[in-house]
Amino acid sequence: MASSVICTETQSRVSTVLNRDVKQFGKKFMFDSNEETCWNSDQGECQWVSLEFPQSVRVSELKVQFQGGFTAKTCRLEGCPKDGDITVIGQIYPEDNNSLQISFILITQYLSRLV
Repeated sequence: MASSVICTETQSRVSTVLNRDVKQFGKKFMFDSNEETCWNSDQGECQWVSLEFPQSVRVSELKVQFQGGFTAKTCRLEGCPKDGDITVIGQIYPEDNNSLQISFILITQYLSRLV
């Protein structure tokens, strides 16, 4: 069973927050384990999340959950080792529903950042 690489020292950034209302829709709701809350981006073609880990991590799967009707059509996963260049690791094509979706990915290097 995989464990989460997200910890209290993981730094996250997001492209936008709906109506700039971080109290109701901010990035802190992405990892709070509460199904009643979520990060909600503003409208726009390209939205992103960036995670910077306190140490290198090895990622074997990615779990995402969207609100039905607000699902991205394509998600590109990028990453880099510490002080390295960001490269594309893969793409996922989420279903437009409210279920937890798991994509298995193979990463042969340890990463310090995921985008």
